[in-house]
Formats: sequence, C-alpha cells, structure tokens
Amino acid sequence: MIRALLFDFNGVLVDDEPIHLELLQRVLGEEGVRLSEEDYSGRYLGLDDRACLAAVLAAAGEKATPSRLVRLITRKASYYRERMLAGGYPVFAGAAELVGAAAARGWLLGIVSGALREEVEGAVRQLGLARHFKVLVTAEDVADGKPDPEGYRLALEALNARPPLPERMVHPHEVLALEDSLAGIRAAGEAGLLTLGVAHTYGAADLRGAHAVVPALAGLTPERLEALFA
Repeated sequence: MIRALLFDFNGVLVDDEPIHLELLQRVLGEEGVRLSEEDYSGRYLGLDDRACLAAVLAAAGEKATPSRLVRLITRKASYYRERMLAGGYPVFAGAAELVGAAAARGWLLGIVSGALREEVEGAVRQLGLARHFKVLVTAEDVADGKPDPEGYRLALEALNARPPLPERMVHPHEVLALEDSLAGIRAAGEAGLLTLGVAHTYGAADLRGAHAVVPALAGLTPERLEALFA
C-alpha cells in the first residue's frame, strides 16, 4: 500500500533539465571548460551541481577546489534565478494535478532533490502547492547527493518525525519515489523505497532499474499508481 510520494524536482516536476545544461555550459565555459550535451546526459545528469561541476572539472584536468565550486554554484544559481524570474518555472503537464490528487487522498508528500532550496521553494510557491509538501530535502541538507541514498533516508525520517505525525510509522515499502534518472532510482532503491521511473528525460528502457516506468506524469492518478504497485 502506498502512503507517501517523494518527488524528484528537476526532470519530474519541473521541465528545466535543458536550462540546467545551458547554465552549466555557461559557467564552465567562463572557466574555459567545455561540457557537451552527450557527456551531460550520459555521465552527469542526476547529479547535484557540486558533484556535476567537480566531475566535469576533474575530467578536464582542472582543479575543483571548494572555493572554486562555491563560486561556480553561486554564479549558476544567480543565472537560474534570473531565468525563472523572467519566465517562471516550466512545469510538466500533470505534475500539479498529481500532487493535488495525492494530497486529497491523504498521502504524505515530499521532494528529494539535488537542487537548491531556493529553487524548489520558488517552484512550489508558483504552483500554489507548497502547503501539500510535508518534507523538502535539497542540496543544502545532504553531504552527498544522488546516487547516495542519504536524501531519501532523511526524507523518510522526516515523514515520521515531523508534525503532524502519521497515525502509524511509514515504512520504506510504503513510500514511492518518482525519478527521471538512474542516479535517483538507485538512491531511492538503496533507501528501500518503491521506485517509479518517469521517462521525461530518458527513454523507458534506460530506467529499467525502477520497479515500474511511465512515459510521463500527464494522466497519472493515485488510482493508477496503486494499480501499478498492487
């Protein structure tokens, strides 16, 4: 039985993966480092900004010092903020509807993301959905991003520990993680959660590590989720 949904943010709720690639290319280009779309989708998608930038710099033979990473992350966040203020957050069809329907069903909801908290909070406010999410785990909350399971373990703990408390403890097998990347699916799986691959970014065949895969959030309902995981 499903009692909680934990959503990834980029690529599941918000259609901004192309924007992240563009801005990563921009900040790295300012450092004289090239990041191709092929390398990003094949090697780095699903990583948080710190891990992605560190890996790209290392692959280019560049030093990824803590101060340099902070500077690049801050600059990228500034560019992202400007883009969202100008055009708003691009949201996937069906995202708001699924969140609202799941909340109405009494399921606990959360977001587990490698994005910055400011970005996640800005999007759920724009959608008018902030009140539905009990838990937000963002890049600032973890030492290691996906595929490390730390974020999902923190989210599960918060579902059980933060008021209002559930009537009984929520167990990992009652929590469904919705992810668009192999790194996210691996992180949720290692935390013991059910996993649903959402093929917004990769094809369904590329998400075969998930317990189930859907092509998109559009048309997805709590009833369909329960049928998939009966």
